Amino acid sequence: MSLFGKRFTAVAALAAAGLALAACSGPSADKPAASTGATAAAPSGGGPLKVAVVTHGSAGDAFWNVVKNGAEQAGKDLGVGVDYYSDGDPGNQAKLIENAVAQKVGGLVVSMANPQALQTAVQDAVKAGIPVVTINSGEDFSAAFGAIAHVGQSEGLAGQGAGQRLKAAGRTKLLCVIHEAGNIGQNQRCDGAKQAFGDVTTLQVDISNPADAESRIRGALQSDPSIDAVLALNSQVAARAVSAAKSANSKAQVATFDLNADVAAGIKDGSILFAVDQQQYEQGYLPIVMLKLYKENANTLGGGHPVQTGPGFVDKTNIDTVAPYVQRGTR
Repeated sequence: MSLFGKRFTAVAALAAAGLALAACSGPSADKPAASTGATAAAPSGGGPLKVAVVTHGSAGDAFWNVVKNGAEQAGKDLGVGVDYYSDGDPGNQAKLIENAVAQKVGGLVVSMANPQALQTAVQDAVKAGIPVVTINSGEDFSAAFGAIAHVGQSEGLAGQGAGQRLKAAGRTKLLCVIHEAGNIGQNQRCDGAKQAFGDVTTLQVDISNPADAESRIRGALQSDPSIDAVLALNSQVAARAVSAAKSANSKAQVATFDLNADVAAGIKDGSILFAVDQQQYEQGYLPIVMLKLYKENANTLGGGHPVQTGPGFVDKTNIDTVAPYVQRGTR
């Protein structure tokens, strides 16, 4: 087998290993999502591929730490240099993308919660010959902006799945909690839940102010006792929703998107009905694989459609299997 063939086979094997590992936050995932770099050894036959991952994650958001873990592990596995950056402000995120372009990175991974704010920066990267893979949010804009692929879950469908489960559980009025203003994916989740569930009210909170978020959820439950279900769109907000429901003496059952240690414990003790699992470790890991294959073999994935990492669902039937991976920081 040729040297390239051996490398290609190895990449394929590692991609499969990544899929096996990442099925959607533990000690390593609970640390702040600081900008860091993880540069691996150069592959034979040339200099190392260097990739910048630029997300809209807020500091300390356990979800994005798992994405970061996936991207950095892929870099180590595949001999790719990976630098991770994040900023919840769309303008600052665009500047991070522009900085990566100026540094002439070999590939770019971008989450697009606010696509319009990032359009120019992403398109400038494409014009500079830098392949872009979008992740998590903004799938409807990915191809139009010139990205070679999108990795994530279709948020509307995920919301529908959550709504269906809550309706099947006998719930009749749902509070859907949006924690990031301007994030189109969160609105799509609540809209999807409404399509499947019916009676849905939305509540805007700020994830960077957890105490206020809990207070707002508690106030909504106290002002409308007919609300019997709360859908959080983030694992950290879910813990606040559980506390809010308890302090409000509400009968509302909490469900959530995404996992962390608190959510895993909540599913086990029954305070959280289920978690919608978008397997964000894959959202970090797979784009690095895709960019390496694109650069070395002109491969693409998805055929113009998103590469889906979810939705899956974690509840009492499978939490014992998933919980150890949450602790490890890969779910």
